[in-house]
Amino acid sequence: MKTAVLVILAVTFAYKIFLRLLSARSMRNPIPADVADVYDADTYRKWRSYQAERLRFSLLTDTVAFAVTLLLLALNVHSAFAGLFGTDWFAVIFAVALLESLAGLPLIPFSWYSTMHIEEKYGFNRSTAATFWADQAKEFVIGLIIMTGIAALLGALHLWLGDALIAAFAVVLFALVMLLSFLYPFLSRIFNRFTPLEEGELKQKLTALMEKHGFRVRAVQVMDASRRTSRSNAYFTGFGKTKTIVLYDTLVQTMTPDEICAVFAHEMGHGLHRDTLKNQALSFVQMALIAVMAWWVLRTQPLFSAFGFAGINYGFALVLIMNTGLALIMPLWGLAANAFSRRAEYAADAQAVTEGYGEMLISALKKLARNNLSDLSPSPLLVLLEYSHPPLSRRIAAIRKAVESGAEQP
Repeated sequence: MKTAVLVILAVTFAYKIFLRLLSARSMRNPIPADVADVYDADTYRKWRSYQAERLRFSLLTDTVAFAVTLLLLALNVHSAFAGLFGTDWFAVIFAVALLESLAGLPLIPFSWYSTMHIEEKYGFNRSTAATFWADQAKEFVIGLIIMTGIAALLGALHLWLGDALIAAFAVVLFALVMLLSFLYPFLSRIFNRFTPLEEGELKQKLTALMEKHGFRVRAVQVMDASRRTSRSNAYFTGFGKTKTIVLYDTLVQTMTPDEICAVFAHEMGHGLHRDTLKNQALSFVQMALIAVMAWWVLRTQPLFSAFGFAGINYGFALVLIMNTGLALIMPLWGLAANAFSRRAEYAADAQAVTEGYGEMLISALKKLARNNLSDLSPSPLLVLLEYSHPPLSRRIAAIRKAVESGAEQP
């Protein structure tokens, strides 16, 4: 059993390396004509340099993360560490969750180098040392709480329901995902500050765009994303018809009001097409798969014995699910989920065209690609396996086709 787990771990690592190498191969592809104006000669050289350096460092980081996980499992460190906490079922769950959180500490220097050197070198990083370390501390605590809580829920349900835990655990996990979605606007304030968008043309246009489709705007807020990055985004939150619009300050600083409206019309398209609801349905299926894996792991006592445990440890069951079960099925799951996501992106782009922002969306997408140093000609296989968004060239072609067909309203 132990050998099988370690082999699965190695296979999933090899797949990740394959994707990295496929991404590196994409750098040799010619840039499509309709996006040739995104980069000038200097920026294109900068993009190639950034991609190459980031890929090399990602390979190193992935290898170190794999080595840490492999050593912890191969040497039965989880059971040895849990043994220091006695025999209480919650204490040993917490021990495994704590060890998993501590296992991430060796990767912090790599995260530091990536953020404070590579991202800084190419103009993306805005984080200070204080912000970086504060984020690390918050992520450590939040990750520890979430893992301990999920493992404890798994244990409580198994002790209560036995083999009948599958449906209950799937429902509980799905409810937790929904709760985190509901709390996201509040949790995001742990990491960022939000200020009201000043009165003016942009706020009026965004509000009118939402109200046109029956939404009520609670607030339009600007998030201080520039504290950490130069990358841009926009979204809206809230349940029902009352929404809060959130714009990255980097978006406000680099785009015209019409370009921002185009980006937001795209995001609104996701809401109008109920993409969030569809994603929630997919999320429930995913939670059900995790519940089935949990049921199988908890019924397989030799798995725990192989790694030095005298009996079931619910925290370690979660480790096995994350590192082997999920890692094994996620590439297959990703094929379907990413295909759905790419279709949703095309539809959201079409909504921006319908709102009269087709050409402005093209302009905005080109700016986003330029600012983010995006890959303009990824391998079709890489897109199939990993991309949740279509490549820029394909999006522009679809937008122009919609504009020419008369879908754009003045």
